[in-house]
Amino acid sequence: MSGLVLRAARIALGERALVGPLDLAVPHGEVVTLMGPSGSGKSSLLAWICGTLDPAFRAEGVVAVDGEDVTALAAHRRRIGILFQDDLLFPHLSVGGNLAFGLPPSVRGQDRRARIEAALADAELEGFAGRDPATLSGGQRARIALMRTLLAEPRALLLDEPFGRLDVGLRERMRRFVFDRARRLGLPVLMVTHDPEDAASAGGAVLHLLAGGAVRRAEPDGEVADALPA
Repeated sequence: MSGLVLRAARIALGERALVGPLDLAVPHGEVVTLMGPSGSGKSSLLAWICGTLDPAFRAEGVVAVDGEDVTALAAHRRRIGILFQDDLLFPHLSVGGNLAFGLPPSVRGQDRRARIEAALADAELEGFAGRDPATLSGGQRARIALMRTLLAEPRALLLDEPFGRLDVGLRERMRRFVFDRARRLGLPVLMVTHDPEDAASAGGAVLHLLAGGAVRRAEPDGEVADALPA
């Protein structure tokens, strides 16, 4: 199956079940939102998907992207991008240097410069390549973080509370910026958030992670429906 697929996913910390069992498919160009209380395992699920889960956790199941089982691959070989609440720009690099960090090693010379300039144009930040990230606004930093992730040519995109630190006035603009570009590239997107407005803006399926690891789908009216089948 194409897109991002989880099969029989389970995550536990000691004897405490956090997630699962969960089967989930996120098709190309769609956003699935996962909501739940703090500490319920949402971010741990994303870490497992992208290959960075702390060894203190126990995980089972399969992560597949476009039909390829990537569960045993190192994080850098999975080609799964992730955006966090913090933009994580490198302070010792210029804006252009941060974008260059995301490019595959095979992209060199003039092509490298052209891709950086195209990314800046797409982010409406033409001429910013030489700028210090510290001089950027919160919204500008968030746009650069997204473009750096997309320059790495991910096959799927994970969002971990990516709009949480933005001012209220910037959030809707950044939601549109992120979701529009992900859909344009046909990326399957799995988003973790506490904000119902993030889910509403995404427009896709909304899942709720409950105590004990059960995951339930929300109905269009916002009510929580039956548990997803394992």
